[in-house]
Amino acid sequence: MMKATSIRDMHRRIMDYSKLQNGSDIRGTAIKIDGGKEVNLTRESVRRIGAAFAEWLYLRIGTCGPIRVSIGRDPRLSGEDIAGWLTEGLCAMNVSVTDFGLASTPAMFMSTVTPGYMFDGAVMVTASHLPYERNGLKFFTRGGGLEKSDIASILDTAQNADFIFDNVKIISERVDFLSVYAESTANMIRRGVNAEDYMHPLKGLKTIVDAGNGAGGFFVEKVLKPLGADTEGSIFLEPDGLFPNHAPNPEDARAMAAISDAVVKSGADFGIIFDTDVDRAAAVTSDGREINRNRLIALMSAILLRGHEGSAIVTDSITSTGLTEFIRSHGGVHRRFKRGYRNVINEAVRLNNEGVECLMAIETSGHCALKENYFLDDGAYLIAKLLIELATAKREGRRLEELTAGLCEPLEAREFRIPISRTDYAEYGASVLKALDAYCGEHDGFSKEPENFEGVRVNVPRFEGWFLLRMSLHDPLMPLNIESDVPRGVEGIAGELLPFLMRFDGLDISGMTCS
Repeated sequence: MMKATSIRDMHRRIMDYSKLQNGSDIRGTAIKIDGGKEVNLTRESVRRIGAAFAEWLYLRIGTCGPIRVSIGRDPRLSGEDIAGWLTEGLCAMNVSVTDFGLASTPAMFMSTVTPGYMFDGAVMVTASHLPYERNGLKFFTRGGGLEKSDIASILDTAQNADFIFDNVKIISERVDFLSVYAESTANMIRRGVNAEDYMHPLKGLKTIVDAGNGAGGFFVEKVLKPLGADTEGSIFLEPDGLFPNHAPNPEDARAMAAISDAVVKSGADFGIIFDTDVDRAAAVTSDGREINRNRLIALMSAILLRGHEGSAIVTDSITSTGLTEFIRSHGGVHRRFKRGYRNVINEAVRLNNEGVECLMAIETSGHCALKENYFLDDGAYLIAKLLIELATAKREGRRLEELTAGLCEPLEAREFRIPISRTDYAEYGASVLKALDAYCGEHDGFSKEPENFEGVRVNVPRFEGWFLLRMSLHDPLMPLNIESDVPRGVEGIAGELLPFLMRFDGLDISGMTCS
């Protein structure tokens, strides 16, 4: 019989845990499909990650006594198994586990700060909008989501520690925390609207939801209906781990088309779309017009900046020039920062710690984190803020979209994703950006954006536009964003840039067409 130490040593040689890191999350393959990647979220790897998280928590808290961890999941087919394996790993380290079942990512964090619950740590089993065969883990303490360095440390421990899982005693209970979280969200809307019918502030509003068969369907039954909203016409509310209708992703064109069409067909006042784990959201007005990306940021900025002139709004790097002007016109300061929701959140926190009021960190992807809400990227909280404004506007005879009337949006906008064929893609991409930085000084039609924190952003006055070339956060490719306010301006800017890009044989620019 093979000794346990021999099994662990063999596992270490086979499994490279560092490859599971995805920024401040863990993501991997949980189900084998034809032509897909090998499964690396196995019982052994997940148990070891759970035990490593427990060890990390004990060291952070500074106690050797029992600690409490909550676990929730989205409806992916592998979610229940992974939650069970995670529980085994935690319980092996004398952790008391509470299983929330189906949950949202924001709810998991809230379980660490809600009176009567106050868990020491929380884990959400999700891979966000990725395909059904993928899965992952997001970790929280009362201080918020874990940082990249924390995840790296946990994975290193999972790789190398001598954990023993024989005869593990499972200490676990089941709690419906999603209902607690939903009730808190509903009460927030009641207080915000302060309607004559206090308990039903959304009465008379037809508001529908597209949950994309993810975890967001609860918002209809547990938030909107108790508030008096008519939700007839909502779609894809049933949790289904195969996500059969469209990708549960507010950035997905099919997903946005589905909710826009549903709003128009049902005659709704407002449409809401969530991603799989409800940490992102977007909305749709009564005429089917999308409120996402720059438009969503502008709307939230207009709401938050009332009475807070001079406050900062942190966004990711690909937001438009028109948005900067809009925020400035509402008395705010626009600060573009690096892509990645943890990056924008951390920058907002840093500004506040340095005495610069920052009300919101938000990505064009729909990740929105507010200072008033722990800087938690919470799609349901974002929508709650919009619903408060919508109900108030209707009572006052206004329309929600009036708040973004001054937003100048680009005539044309495109993102090209340029693959890097080199194995050392990070270093190669860095060399491309360094060369582009120098090239801009030689090209008469290019003017570098002076305040930029990611890649190389360049203004191109001839085409009344700009471009940003950067490295992808996780993949061997370079996204190129181009915007212009003149017809065929994107094509013109791309044409100006192509001679430079053609110098690099490690870049695949075959997809750079504007047709």
